[in-house]
Amino acid sequence: MSRKHDEQTVALAALFQAAALVEQIATRGMVPQNSLETSFYSLFVTNPKTTEEIFGGVHDLPYNLQLGLRNLQDLVEKKRSEHNKDIVRYALSMMYLERKLSANGEMLSAVGNRLDQIQEQARYFNPDDENPLNNPSTFCHPNVVSNLASLYQETISTFSFRIQVGGDPRHLQNAENAAKIRGLLLAGIRAAMLWRQVGGKRWHLFFFKSRVRPSLNKILANK
Repeated sequence: MSRKHDEQTVALAALFQAAALVEQIATRGMVPQNSLETSFYSLFVTNPKTTEEIFGGVHDLPYNLQLGLRNLQDLVEKKRSEHNKDIVRYALSMMYLERKLSANGEMLSAVGNRLDQIQEQARYFNPDDENPLNNPSTFCHPNVVSNLASLYQETISTFSFRIQVGGDPRHLQNAENAAKIRGLLLAGIRAAMLWRQVGGKRWHLFFFKSRVRPSLNKILANK
């Protein structure tokens, strides 16, 4: 299987992980910490040597993208459930918003500049190391997440199309949960952009299983 297919599978796993985390926060109010860290961390890796490096490297992919890989596997094996429907809806919606963002050069530039500023601010919450990228948990600090949520609201949320997140009102009305959801939608849109950058196209989704299964098996074999 081609290297391109491997990279596209990694990007799709990241997209579905962000979508699954949104669904979990909305319905349960809690998520696996390592998955959350990986998704937020990916927003700040701007010059990776490989696609896998954005998510911690080849050997850590089965752990860092475990939730996304599991959801991809469920789709490949046609394991359907109510929460799967929401996850797929969120993922497809993020793909749509990514196209809207990519077509708006001014907004795209603004998002990039703000992410640079947020990364710089993250240094204050990681005093033991000058580079916050050395500690992914830094990007889960409430102030950082709040800044990501504000960025989403000021940019992506201005499009006429909005992602409607359903779930338990108790969780959705919690300010910290709402901020995490907006930050995760941003991370998912970044993953959708990555998917296109490594050659992913809409028509590929019609051949989803045949394109994804071999690469998915290869990644999971690294466990």
